[in-house]
Amino acid sequence: MVKVIAGKQGAGKTKQIIELVHQVVEKEKGLAVCIENGQKLRFDINHEARLVDISAYPVKSYEALLGFLGGLYAANFDITHIFIDSLYKVAGSNDVEAATAFLKNLDAYSAVNDVDFTIAVSIEQSDAPEDMRKFFC
Repeated sequence: MVKVIAGKQGAGKTKQIIELVHQVVEKEKGLAVCIENGQKLRFDINHEARLVDISAYPVKSYEALLGFLGGLYAANFDITHIFIDSLYKVAGSNDVEAATAFLKNLDAYSAVNDVDFTIAVSIEQSDAPEDMRKFFC
């Protein structure tokens, strides 16, 4: 399952991600992973969750991000939930059409591999295409 937390910059999406990571760590037996661009969350995310700074890896597109996520899951099948804070920054692109295609591919991957994704995206709900809005929380 893929869920998108949408809203303009400064709307509190990161705070929601942090709260959701903590809930997953407390309630689920598997591993939660949070992906960010930089290290701003290192003191906010529960130490039992894996925090990944994507800027340390050569991920510069949605295709590369999809491959990175597949490799992350292949290395550890205990992952039950992956959080991505600020999709456009993590993927290195604010192309809405490419982001929507990424979400569709991620949803198919999620269904096959039984891993859930929660993603924060800086976009107004009214500006998002219909195909992207179906993932909104």
